[in-house]
Amino acid sequence: MNDNPPSRQELLTASILLIDKPLDWTSFDVVNKIKSKCKFALQAPKLKIGHAGTLDPMATGLLVVCTGAYTKRIEEIQAQAKVYTGSIVLGASRPSFDLETEIDQTFPTDHIDDELLESARQKFVGTIQQFPPIFSAIKVDGKRAYDLARRGDAISLPSREVTIYDFELTNINTPNIEFRTTTSKGTYIRSLANDFGKAVGSGGYLGSLRRTHIGSYAVADAWQIDDLMKYLETLKFQE
Repeated sequence: MNDNPPSRQELLTASILLIDKPLDWTSFDVVNKIKSKCKFALQAPKLKIGHAGTLDPMATGLLVVCTGAYTKRIEEIQAQAKVYTGSIVLGASRPSFDLETEIDQTFPTDHIDDELLESARQKFVGTIQQFPPIFSAIKVDGKRAYDLARRGDAISLPSREVTIYDFELTNINTPNIEFRTTTSKGTYIRSLANDFGKAVGSGGYLGSLRRTHIGSYAVADAWQIDDLMKYLETLKFQE
């Protein structure tokens, strides 16, 4: 259980819940699970709940969930720098830039050495232009890009300016490259993986991703979703 769980009153009025999002869950799955439990355990069907920064289903780690008046802080929290760890798989590409879709192309990796990896890494530190994945929640003519992509529509998303404060290759075992990075709001780590593959003259996609921090919030302090559900159940009998 979390060392400093919110009281019933805090949950109802204003609280921040740190959640360690499980693999294959969407961020909305987490919010809806908490909202449903609060509806019955706290008798609060109209409680406002929202998350401060989407995590893809293929990613795990820190999801900040706000309740009550603290939902007004969501934009403030979203704007903070985020820290991720994960792995890039070189030698192939996928339309979604991660494991959601099948490999569509393969590429050689024999030419990749430490010097090339370091040269490519340096290109992705600082303020850069980045194209979001077409399998993203960005809206195109009122529809989510991933819905259009999944039905095979041709999509073109404009680039956006993002900042990558640091990008460290923590373990190199080509074709698998482990990394740690700190980024600004709006950065797609899937796009970073895809672009990094291109920068080393190959292909690349995101093999795994975990968010460890949003500003001063850390996944080490986060709830496992099952533990949070058990805790919320205990509040059912409190006034």
